[in-house]
Amino acid sequence: MLVVGNINAEKLENNGFNVAAYGDLPRDKLLQLLPAFDALVYRGNEKLDAEILDASSRLRLVARFGVGLDHIDVKHAEKRGIRVVNTPTASTESVAELTIGLMLSLLRRIPQAHASTAGGEWRKNYFTGVELGGKTVGIVGVGRIGRAVARRLKAFGVKIVGFDPFLHPEDFKDVGVEQKNSLEELLGESDIVTLHVPLTSETNKLLDRRRIATMRDGAFLVNTSRGKVVDSIALAEALECGKLAGAALDVFEEEPLQRGKLHELDNVVFTPHIGASTLEAQARIENEIVRVLTEFEASHATTKPVTQNSLAFA
Repeated sequence: MLVVGNINAEKLENNGFNVAAYGDLPRDKLLQLLPAFDALVYRGNEKLDAEILDASSRLRLVARFGVGLDHIDVKHAEKRGIRVVNTPTASTESVAELTIGLMLSLLRRIPQAHASTAGGEWRKNYFTGVELGGKTVGIVGVGRIGRAVARRLKAFGVKIVGFDPFLHPEDFKDVGVEQKNSLEELLGESDIVTLHVPLTSETNKLLDRRRIATMRDGAFLVNTSRGKVVDSIALAEALECGKLAGAALDVFEEEPLQRGKLHELDNVVFTPHIGASTLEAQARIENEIVRVLTEFEASHATTKPVTQNSLAFA
């Protein structure tokens, strides 16, 4: 099997797999190598489109090291009979914890206070923040990660509202989240909005200029889902004019993030897409990949292929 990206290939080899491991591969090299393999374990940056998927007549499995599938043409893979699997549950806790950490960092301006103090300043009166307790937090996408965030938020004494068109009212009640009937309704009522949706045609620029305008004046935004869910230009405008009080972003429209308007603002907290970057989450992902590959090698059949319904508001 071909392994691409920052993946512990040694663990795969120790479990008896015949592995050819590479760091991230450019498109031409991936096209050149892929025909020799029937399975691809992938954590690269190149989009696995129809051309790449068609490059190997042997290819039967693509295992995504992580959750997001926006780099893979899932529909074309299904037409080809190629199974596409990911590890959707492995990083849930890590992403939820980072989300809470970003909220607190944003509200209390922790990164800015650290940079100032580490630089020799003592600006105690300058770094006055706001409390999380008593706020209304809107969760967009009340799936695995959204629910994990909700469980953690309860300890802070906040009101939690949620929007997810794929859930029933009972699902919201089970996790103690007040259901909102539209995204606009949630945006208009929330002091803090946190996004937990995959990137699909429906969620691309889900928060555009029009929807950002419906948010509460002085609201905060946290995005640990996918960068293209938010129109970054419209977000920068809202942050600069004071419509929004701040944003914490772990994901970006283009990665790695290039310097732009957002860097000029002092009310933005950045992290480099580290939602799943904990030792525990990486170990769970590795174990899940080993399980999937073991099943594949035993029968050339794995868990169900991913469908678009399961991607909507996971």
